[in-house]
Amino acid sequence: MSAATRNVQMEEDNIEVDSNKAIIVPGTMTDSHCATICLQDEDHTLGNSLRWALMKNPEVDFASYSIPHPSETRTNVRIQTSEKTTAVEAVFKGLDDLMDLCTHVIDTFQTELAKGEFEAAVVLLLVGASALNVDKIKNKNAAPVQISAEQILREARERQEVAIKVPKQTIHDRDELMEYRGRKRKEFEDRIQRSRLHIGEWLKYAAWEESQDELTRARSIYERALQVDSRNPTLYLKYVEMEMKHKNISLARNLFDRIVTILPRRDQFWLKYTYMEEMLEEVARARQIFERWMQWEPEEEAWMAYVKFEKRYKEFERARTVYERFVHVHPEPKNWIKWAEFEEKEGNLERTREIFGRAIEVLGEELLEQRLFISFARFETRQKEVDRARVIYKYALDRIPRSKSQALYNQYVQFEKQYGNKEGIEDVVVGKRRLQYEAELATNLKNYDTWFDYGKLEESTGDLERVREVYERAIAQVPPAPEKRLWRRYIYLWIKYAFFEELDAKDYERTRQVYKSCLQLIPHKNFTFAKIWLLYAKFEVRQMEVDAARKSLGMALGMCPKDKLFKGYIELELEMRNIDRARKLYSKYLEWSPSNCSAWIKFAELESELEDTERARAIYELAITQPELDMPEILWKAYIDFEVGEEEWANARALYRKLLERTAHVKVYISWAHFEASVPEEGQAEVARRVFEQGYKRLKEQDLKEERVILLEAWKEFEKVQGTEETFKRVQDMMPKMVKRRRMVEAENGSGTQAEEYYDYIFPDDKSESSHLKLLNKAQEWKARMEREKAAKAQAAAQAAAQAEVAAAAAAAAAEAAGSSSPAPEEPESRSMDAGSEEARSENGSSSPSSQAGEEAKPDAESSSGREDN
Repeated sequence: MSAATRNVQMEEDNIEVDSNKAIIVPGTMTDSHCATICLQDEDHTLGNSLRWALMKNPEVDFASYSIPHPSETRTNVRIQTSEKTTAVEAVFKGLDDLMDLCTHVIDTFQTELAKGEFEAAVVLLLVGASALNVDKIKNKNAAPVQISAEQILREARERQEVAIKVPKQTIHDRDELMEYRGRKRKEFEDRIQRSRLHIGEWLKYAAWEESQDELTRARSIYERALQVDSRNPTLYLKYVEMEMKHKNISLARNLFDRIVTILPRRDQFWLKYTYMEEMLEEVARARQIFERWMQWEPEEEAWMAYVKFEKRYKEFERARTVYERFVHVHPEPKNWIKWAEFEEKEGNLERTREIFGRAIEVLGEELLEQRLFISFARFETRQKEVDRARVIYKYALDRIPRSKSQALYNQYVQFEKQYGNKEGIEDVVVGKRRLQYEAELATNLKNYDTWFDYGKLEESTGDLERVREVYERAIAQVPPAPEKRLWRRYIYLWIKYAFFEELDAKDYERTRQVYKSCLQLIPHKNFTFAKIWLLYAKFEVRQMEVDAARKSLGMALGMCPKDKLFKGYIELELEMRNIDRARKLYSKYLEWSPSNCSAWIKFAELESELEDTERARAIYELAITQPELDMPEILWKAYIDFEVGEEEWANARALYRKLLERTAHVKVYISWAHFEASVPEEGQAEVARRVFEQGYKRLKEQDLKEERVILLEAWKEFEKVQGTEETFKRVQDMMPKMVKRRRMVEAENGSGTQAEEYYDYIFPDDKSESSHLKLLNKAQEWKARMEREKAAKAQAAAQAAAQAEVAAAAAAAAAEAAGSSSPAPEEPESRSMDAGSEEARSENGSSSPSSQAGEEAKPDAESSSGREDN
């Protein structure tokens, strides 16, 4: 199908057809039966329908469609057909069938619509939901009878009408035959006139004429079709097959000559041409056709067909000549291998070796492949030439890059395992592992673990130069940034290199240069590695260069002082029994890090080992006076152990007292008590007991309950060993009780407070009340206070009432005194006396409820305390 746009005006339907609407994708049409056709401005609608129509065709083996990208308005249809039709013809037939189907659906629909026999659902489909006011439907519940999809399909199949079959036509005489032929020719001519570019119609027309034994008309139709498309391989194929089928040999030869002249790159026609001549036993003519074909330098399959043709007729020299020309046109290694295998089968072993040698010379190092050498080595192995095969393998491994010789290595390993000795097998294994390491390093040169394994592998071979090469390549991979975490693994490569030079190569000057180069490379302003300095110093000591070792370590302490450097330098001097230098180094060490308790202890232990007790004690005294210490507890313990070791009991006690002035830790009291118990004097058990009591009191004052429990446990163990039953019982009685309590704490998610259970200790000798007793007492106090306030208010109200009565009585008496002189004022006095007695009674009454409440609260408090303890 041409890619140019051509508008073709149809005579009957007046339809404009754009030839760009459907094009064959370039490079997808391998032959006439397989192609990919691109439909422009189409989507799934046409693609899926066309695929369905194509699959209905029995001559179509495969059909599918795809849309390359959602943003592109084109659809690709892939089709593969049998030998009876071509891909283009099948597509045109599928489009025609699809059009017929659409026409049938439209006609059927219009016919049924004209009858007017349709339900409401069809009305909805035709006139639209808006016209029927579907939104006004109130009852939207599901219908009582539900119809499934299976039921709909079953009813559709039941109501499907039987397809109308075209009746068979029987022809009785020649007139009817001529009428039938004329009618069919008219139909074909009309179709060709409508779609002249549709080659499928031409092929149908020609096939029908052939079925009527009208070969002349069929040839005329093929020739007319070739005028439309003169390079259509399908037309030529059907044309020549017709001539061959009817044994028109001369016409077929003429047609084949015409085809191979027009389409010389179509190997299918050359093969058919040679096959026809060979079937006619025209061997010379078939060879001549092969020679014409080979002048076009076709693909490898054509040459192999020529070779097989010569081998069928035992023309091995001619086949050898064909191979010669073949490898000249296609000089790939696989073609040389085919030639060599041919010669080997014929028994020409020397010629086979010659072919392999020529292949290696002709291809050169750029085109060499491992399979050529593998085939060559296998050939020599089959001929029992093991040494030749080994030489070939080694030659190939030296010439071919390691990234392209994995299979060659595998074959070499198998060969050595079968025919080699122990040394040869080890060499092969080492070579294979070397290839693996190189492949890993090609992806990541900073993979130091691979460098370690690579160096270890080369050391096992004993090749010093190769080992040095690997280590030099490894140490050249410097970490990208001056960060110690990146250098930790890298620095061990230098150490391994130095160890190799010193222990294996015995090259001490080179070892010294390795150490110096490493020390120059490390960025000491950012970080350093004490291991390298110390290893270099020890190496110089082994070489009797003590001054060089001291110089390097002194330089290290000046540039980048570290704890490990001081410790290593001091150990080195002590190993050489240089005590004075060790003392000076300790002094420098403590000047640089005065808070390092370990350094103070080591210095004091050194003096103690030298039996200089006063110097050791002075070091300890100076150490404990430092304002900051990293681990003061181990320093005090070491000082106390030193005095105990010297049996200076008074000094040890003084140290314990001095330590307790700084800290009142429970462990100090326990240690002091144990110390007192261990002193070999009379009455030390009682002294230890007093220490326990003193610690217990102090911890009690600080309200440290858990520490008191720890102290009591240690005291109990002490009394169990060195005390009596009475003292043990006394400590046992001091042990607390554990109770479970609740307290409100903040929730972890911040949502408020929540109750939490915890365990508390209640000591028997605690005078302070527990929290729930305090709460109960406060409740009782509040109740008593409220009752007193209530009694006071009642007393005030009674006094006010009494005063009012006295005032009223006085007024009445004054009024009566004006009229008579009778002794009436005595009654108020009695009332006053009564009021006084009532006031006294009210005072007694106000005090009695509080006392009664207190008496009632005491039993409650006692009972609640008992419940809490339980």
